[in-house]
Amino acid sequence: MTGILNQPEGATPLTADELQGLKLPGITTHGELNEVEAVNIEQGLRWLDRRPRGFDLLTDESAKEIHRQLFGDVWTWAGEYRLTEKNIGVQVWHISTEMRYCLDDARVWLENEVYEPAEAVARFHHRLVSIHPFPNGNGRWSRIMADELLRRIDDDLFLDWSGGGSLQSDNDHRRHYIDALRAADGYEFDPLIDFVAGSIS
Repeated sequence: MTGILNQPEGATPLTADELQGLKLPGITTHGELNEVEAVNIEQGLRWLDRRPRGFDLLTDESAKEIHRQLFGDVWTWAGEYRLTEKNIGVQVWHISTEMRYCLDDARVWLENEVYEPAEAVARFHHRLVSIHPFPNGNGRWSRIMADELLRRIDDDLFLDWSGGGSLQSDNDHRRHYIDALRAADGYEFDPLIDFVAGSIS
């Protein structure tokens, strides 16, 4: 299982206990893990497409359920907020409160059209990443949450985070994305807004 620990820059390291939550014991490398998670994510996206009309994205339960649908076939702790400190994210006892603030803020942004779509999506995505509520999968989950927020703003818009490549491996596109997130950590949001705006079609 040691190969799973060799993750790309910006990925959240897992503790030994969290690694014990892997439901597929034959997985030994990060590449294999990405493959099985990708299959689960595709299933989760299909679930999202079939979501009930009354599904409210901006609730704590919905945020957890989306993570569970995306990663629940791979990890026992999918959809459960983390219990360990990470190299990124708020302290564990602040997760529930910060998630509530984030989701409530996003609701106000939508209801009052506070931001243009790209900026609303960029700020929402950054807040979710900075909270980092789950043991792993936060980047992919938060991008999908941001996609769903964009769908609420305008169902005709599509956001391609990958830029024709991948954000799951080390490459220039991923480094540009990570740099934009780090700039937003310092309240410089323009790089991330530009990244999102350039990904919307």
